[in-house]
Amino acid sequence: MSDTRIVVFARAPVPGATKTRLIPLLGPAGAAELQRLLIERTLATAIRASSGTVELWCEPTAHHPLLTDFLRRHGVDGVTQCDGDLGARMHHAAIASLASAPHVLFIGTDCPALTADDLRAAAEALTANDAVLIPAEDGGYVLLGLNRWDAQLFMDIEWGGNQVLSVTRARLAALEWRWHEFPALWDVDRPEDYARLRASGLMPEVAQIIALPGGV
Repeated sequence: MSDTRIVVFARAPVPGATKTRLIPLLGPAGAAELQRLLIERTLATAIRASSGTVELWCEPTAHHPLLTDFLRRHGVDGVTQCDGDLGARMHHAAIASLASAPHVLFIGTDCPALTADDLRAAAEALTANDAVLIPAEDGGYVLLGLNRWDAQLFMDIEWGGNQVLSVTRARLAALEWRWHEFPALWDVDRPEDYARLRASGLMPEVAQIIALPGGV
C-alpha cells in the first residue's frame, strides 16, 4: 500500500555505543560496522517495498554525521527520536506518523531476514486489521504495524526482555483490536545470532567484520 509509512528506528553506529552485546566478539569498531551494514540493508529493504514514505528515526539525533550519510544517499527524511525508553519513543512516533498517514510500519535494523515482500504483506494486512505483528524468535517483535494507536501498547514494558510479544498481544486483546501475525523471524543481537547471520549468506560482507581494528 503506497499510503503506508515505514518508520525505521536506528542508533548511530558509534563504536562502543551500539551492538554492545557483540563487542566481546567483534570489538567496538566491529560491532559498529555491523550496525552500519544493518542500517544500510534495512533502508534498502524498506525503499524496495514501495509501500510509501520511508523515514529514519535517529538516535541520538538526525544530524549525527554517521546517520546523515544514510539520509543523503537513500533520499529519506530523518527524524530525531524523543527522550525516554523505546516505548516512549515508539509512542511519539506513532502519534506523529498516524497524524499524517493512515498506516504505519515500525521496524528496527536488527532483522536482516526481513524482506520487502514481508513489508508489503504487512502493509496489505492493515487494510483489514488494526495492527499487524511479525514476532521475533527471542520473544519480541521485529515489526509492528498500526492504523490506530493507544498508549497501552508502549508503556511499562521491559523492552529487550522475552515477554514483549506476549504483553503486546495481551494489550491488543484488551483493547479489542483485530490484529494479524506473520511467522516469526530472527534478529541479530548476540554472538550466536552473528554466527547465524554469517551462515545464512544474507549478508556476505559481514564475514570481513572480524578483521576490523578492535575485533578479536
